[in-house]
Amino acid sequence: MLMPKRVKRRRVQRGRMKGSDWDSKIAYGEYALIALEPGQIKSNQIEAARVAMTRYIKRGGQVWIDIFPHKPVTKKPAETRMGSGKGSPEYWVAIVKPGKVMFEMAGIAEENAKEALRLASYKLPVKCKIVKKEVDA
Repeated sequence: MLMPKRVKRRRVQRGRMKGSDWDSKIAYGEYALIALEPGQIKSNQIEAARVAMTRYIKRGGQVWIDIFPHKPVTKKPAETRMGSGKGSPEYWVAIVKPGKVMFEMAGIAEENAKEALRLASYKLPVKCKIVKKEVDA
């Protein structure tokens, strides 16, 4: 499961997910999975998407994960009264905005890449789009 080795603050505020990230480009691969709506993606969802992709391509090609869960989400224990401070960190999330490149692939046929990214998108809580890197002339 992905999580930072160390952080400056153990508990962070929730924040807002306004704005977009349409400036992010496909940096490494030929095909990418892009978020179409804002959301929080848990570390276990990122891992499930990675496993779905790599299982489908059977160790062929390369996969890059462009998101990392930096933000802790806290939760208070069940049946606890209100007050007495903030809860302890429960899991880690990556914040994605519309247009953020989340996963990239290269080294396999287009149909296989699209199918693998489609399977990965089913594991994620945001709507996604599969795109191909446009070649600059």
